[in-house]
Amino acid sequence: MTSQPAPLKVLVYSDDIDTRQQVILALGRRPHPDLPEVEYVEVATEPVVIANMDAGHIDLAILDGEAVPAGGMGIAKQLKDEIHQCPPVMVLIGRPQDAWLATWSRAEATVAHPIDPVLLAESVVSLLRARVPAVPTS
Repeated sequence: MTSQPAPLKVLVYSDDIDTRQQVILALGRRPHPDLPEVEYVEVATEPVVIANMDAGHIDLAILDGEAVPAGGMGIAKQLKDEIHQCPPVMVLIGRPQDAWLATWSRAEATVAHPIDPVLLAESVVSLLRARVPAVPTS
């Protein structure tokens, strides 16, 4: 009998509950069969993002670049500057043309609004695969 791997923790930050729910619904409990299940940490404010990331239990952060008053790009830059071996960060951007600005934030990936569930899942799976070994399917 094999033990189940620990779930991956994905932080989803947006001041808009609808945006957070779109991300969570698009990804589901297991974005790919080769990866462990995902637990979501929903966050609506910058201080709570920082506290969760500082705690060191997050495997991926998905930050809304359109959030107010603190946008995801600025938070991503702060996390990358301040946290040693910061987990990967994805920024949800307002338009595809904003991807160049997300480069400044040092985010590993971007997905534009409106959220495309397939593109979001592909990006998330690629970022999480780099964090954990594949789980054999049975």
